[in-house]
Amino acid sequence: MSQILVAALYKFVRLDDFQALQAPIQQVCESHGVMGTLLLAKEGINGTIAGSAAGIRAVLDYLRSDARLATLTHKESWADTMPFYRLKVKLKREIVTMGVPDIDPETMAGQYVTPEKWNDLISDPEVVVVDVRNDYEVTIGSFQGAVNPKTESFTEFPEWVQAQSSDTGLLRKKKKVAMFCTGGIRCEKSTAYLRSQGFDEVYHLEGGILKYLETVPPEKSLWKGECFVFDERVSVGHGLTPGEYELCRACRQPLAPEDKTSVYFELGVSCPHCHDQHTPEQIGRFRERQKQIELARKRRERHIGAPIEEQKAAKQAMKEKARQAALARQAQVVTKKQA
Repeated sequence: MSQILVAALYKFVRLDDFQALQAPIQQVCESHGVMGTLLLAKEGINGTIAGSAAGIRAVLDYLRSDARLATLTHKESWADTMPFYRLKVKLKREIVTMGVPDIDPETMAGQYVTPEKWNDLISDPEVVVVDVRNDYEVTIGSFQGAVNPKTESFTEFPEWVQAQSSDTGLLRKKKKVAMFCTGGIRCEKSTAYLRSQGFDEVYHLEGGILKYLETVPPEKSLWKGECFVFDERVSVGHGLTPGEYELCRACRQPLAPEDKTSVYFELGVSCPHCHDQHTPEQIGRFRERQKQIELARKRRERHIGAPIEEQKAAKQAMKEKARQAALARQAQVVTKKQA
């Protein structure tokens, strides 16, 4: 039986003293053996943590002891092994980065729609359904008929909205817009952004995909595929059971079983998504890391994962890929205007 409780949580609420909250929260998590990542910013709190049931309950109770977080909600699932290597309580400018100032999800978010009523909404022909997650997340699963903006990061979403807000754009062709994301946090910010741009009928899935998969039985579901999650489970399906996907340790992209049969796949070193993106020096480090992981496994020990500098290099490579894609799109727009 699974022994590790995983809790995904967030709340948009003004926390002017968020810096002062970091150390006490870190201490409470450590004292109860809880690992994962929590982000703190002036606009609220966001993160996923894992530990024993008693430990998670203690951390949640501590967070809710702050009157501003008293109504904090969370979603639970179980894991057979600890899905995180360490604990991080980080200070950020935003708890989910869009890069647009003065967006207030606490007061401007769209209308919540419960999982039980979601199917009816997205089956309405007057509704355009938008998946606000990043492209690599959408590729492994989404709702039937949903639009994929094909963004590499959430910061690209406002640009997509602007492009689709013309008279012939996707967001103007129908009267209503319904948005969804993993746990609900990106939806709150994206619907708030749409409302700030003049859209009136904007809806989002309450509790996100995770709540839907937990609540709606498979035989009634309009979800296709699996849902990417940001921990060592990689993906989950209905009932929040662990999925089939694994993570490429070089680029952090989800890998389907067939990806591992590719000639470009080397365990811990490369995959079809990133086989041509790393330097020989990086590849050498990845191979040494994989060797150490296998040695630790033979000793029945747990390897703590990629060194920090390698994780940063992988993230930087993904950011550079996103930047190049954005530049390419801008060049296409300029070319069309000139034509």
